[in-house]
Formats: sequence, structure tokens, C-alpha cells
Amino acid sequence: MTAATTVTAAVARTTGAPLTIETLQLDDLRDNEVRVRMVASGVCHTDAIVRDGVYPTPLPAVLGHEGAGVVEAVGAAVTTVEPGDHVVLSAAYCGHCAQCRAGQMAYCENLMAEDFGGRRRDGSTSLSSEEGPVSSHFFGQSSFATYANVVENSVVKVDAEAPLATLAPLGCGLQTGAGAVLNELRPEAGSSLVVFGVGAVGSAAIMAAKVAGCTTIIAADLHDSRLELAKEIGATHTVNSGTTDVVAEIAEITGGKGIDYALDTTAVPAVLRQAAEALATRGTLALVGAAKPGTEVPFEIGNSLVKGWTFKTVVQGSSVPQVFIPRLVELWEQGRFPFDKLIRTYELDDINAAFADSANGSAVKPVVVF
Repeated sequence: MTAATTVTAAVARTTGAPLTIETLQLDDLRDNEVRVRMVASGVCHTDAIVRDGVYPTPLPAVLGHEGAGVVEAVGAAVTTVEPGDHVVLSAAYCGHCAQCRAGQMAYCENLMAEDFGGRRRDGSTSLSSEEGPVSSHFFGQSSFATYANVVENSVVKVDAEAPLATLAPLGCGLQTGAGAVLNELRPEAGSSLVVFGVGAVGSAAIMAAKVAGCTTIIAADLHDSRLELAKEIGATHTVNSGTTDVVAEIAEITGGKGIDYALDTTAVPAVLRQAAEALATRGTLALVGAAKPGTEVPFEIGNSLVKGWTFKTVVQGSSVPQVFIPRLVELWEQGRFPFDKLIRTYELDDINAAFADSANGSAVKPVVVF
């Protein structure tokens, strides 16, 4: 064994219940794994919906999929990092399916097994308690723990001078929002874009729209505090969608033309319908929010047919994490992607408060610091 075998972790044991802080055992590295001493981990909406049973990761489990830390040891087959490297952790992918080989890792054909299965490919877990195995390798990492055995595909080497507690959220939420704009929508300079829901993912999209050169950037949300922050980081207009007819407001802002690009982070069917109605001719609507399987949206297709609009779903910002995350770090270092303004930090013992603050809107991006 090359590092500590005992870890402190936040464990999801019962569907819908708060996480419990426990001492677990961490087993030996496999050849394709990296031992990471965790410095911080973001708390993401996906962690909450898995805790609540919306997605089927077996419990008990150590969740967490926005980790950042320092490499302590590497498996025999690992070639991309070495002990002492600073790393951000992102989603796992198989590396051998048709999508991965085409450079579309976000759409890995084995995504559910790699990220939500709770097991290594050989069926084992890297974590256990006195009662037995604990699901590990959530998104390849399970970063709500002081140490993690992480698959190499989840590891992204970053600048050692950049603060890891700040970089942690890049692994999922911020990469998703920024990537949906910069990698998938690719708005032209001078175009218009609206973001529905400006939590962490939506805020990243707002900043990315500014980087892309959009000149009309609209933030729509129920929380005035988040709308105020959106103005600070790049929005040109804000709409409280709980008190305003958001479709009419977008029409007024755009001079009746409608919006060129719309991004929905909420996955609320009524919001998606509004986003589609707000589109300009040949506009594009992208969904990044996660909904309960089986959720449906009733789009109007009669009058809207002649608009020639596009609807698409986007996973992980259509990113190759090892390429895109370092680019976001560069943008942050240049002051062009100020995502540090979104962060509120918590101790591991307060992780349930972090979940609660994210849910009630008082924290945009909670980050647990170890």
C-alpha cells in the first residue's frame, strides 16, 4: 500500500436521507488508477438527485464528482500524471466505444456503468465499511472522501500554482455550462443567448457567452440574488421568470426577433416550452438539466414548424475534460471566466448544509474543503 488505507468520507446510506460522516477502508490501487489526496470537492445537483434515488447508483455510496487534489501514487499502467501533480477530477468514460474513439467522451456508450454503476469494471469497490462494500468510483472518483482511487480517464492535470479549492467545480457543473455554449452551441459574435436557471451551470454559461462575444445575454431565474450576480459576470439583461412573462420580455429585449440561442439548466417541462417559444427563426435550444427518467415536454409544432428551430440535449458540455478544463483555467487566470465569484466553502462535517444551501438558492456553488 502506498498511501493511507483509512479515509473519512460522507456516505449516502438511505435514499433521500442526509449523508453521514464515516471512517471507511480504501483498498489497493488497480493498474489504471491514481491515488488522490482530496483538497476540495464541489457539490453538484447530480449528487443530490443520486442521493434522492432519481438516478440508480447503488447505496450505500460515496458520491462527489467535482474533486480536486494532489496525486499521491499511480497504478502501473498510468502514464499521464505522477505523484505530486495537482489534478481536477471529471467524469469517467470507457475510452473504447465508438463515441470515445471519435473524441465524444461526454457521450460514452458505457456512461451509466462508468459513472453511476458504483463499481469497478471487475465488480469490486475501492471503499468498504465494517458492514461490507460501499459504492465507489462515482464518475470515476467518489470525491466526498479524504482520499480516492480514481480512474486515469477522470484525471486532469492542472497548473500547480492555481488554487485547487477554487478549481474543483470545473470538473462537472462549470464545464457543463461553459462547454454547452463554447463547444456545442458556438454562438456567433453579436448573437443573442438566454440562460434559464443561473445556478452554477447557468452562471458558467453566462460567462462563456460573454467570452464568445454574444452582445445580448439574458439571465432568467426565480432568485433575484442570482440575477444580480449574473449581471456582474456578463448578463446584459435579467428576467425574474416567477414574476414576469419571460417569453414576452425576451421578445421585447430582442425587438420582436426572438433569441438566437437558449440554454435550459432546469429540466422543468414548462420552462423548456417557454424557451422554445422564445426562439428566433433558426434558433437553437439546448438542454443540460437532469430530469427524472420518463419526463416529457409538450412542444408546439404547428406554427413553429416554419421557424426551423433545433432542440438538442448536451452532456458534460460536450467536452474532452483533459482539453477543455485547462482552457477554462486559462480563461480564469486572465480574468475572463470569474467563476470564483460563485463559490462558498464548507467543511466536510457541514456537507448537508452545503446541499441545503444549494437547493434553496442561497449558495450558487458549494465547495467542500478538506
